Amino acid sequence: MTDETTTPYAAVVGTAVPPFRVPEVNGEHIRQMALILRDPNPIHFNLDAVQRAGMGSREINQGGTTMAYIIDMLAAWTGSTTYVSRIKCRFRGNVRAGDDLVAGGVVVEVRRESLVCELTCDVWVDLQDGTRVIDGTASVRLPAPEPTSP
Repeated sequence: MTDETTTPYAAVVGTAVPPFRVPEVNGEHIRQMALILRDPNPIHFNLDAVQRAGMGSREINQGGTTMAYIIDMLAAWTGSTTYVSRIKCRFRGNVRAGDDLVAGGVVVEVRRESLVCELTCDVWVDLQDGTRVIDGTASVRLPAPEPTSP
């Protein structure tokens, strides 16, 4: 649970979104996602193909799965994936089985209206060594909080 200064409703430009940590990307999860997504690219499940492609010796995570960690971060902060209204990312590097990741973000725009609070955030995913593998922007739209009675 976030403290009052980091809730989305208290956010101002410059507020950091609480980071979302993935302690170790699981190779079996990568292989399962390849099946679920019907992704035939062998770099997600065939270590020989990964090596032949010159991409190392561990399965490569699907880009969309890595981007989903940003959505997980925003959902943990706001309380639901339904509040994530837009995400646009650039894929800058690969995530491999065994990598530790941190999704992060910072509020860059706040729009409050009578019925909605919209926050635009710069977002990213970094490897454990600080290498940025995804960056972009995302927006969350929250229902405006009910006014409190005096």
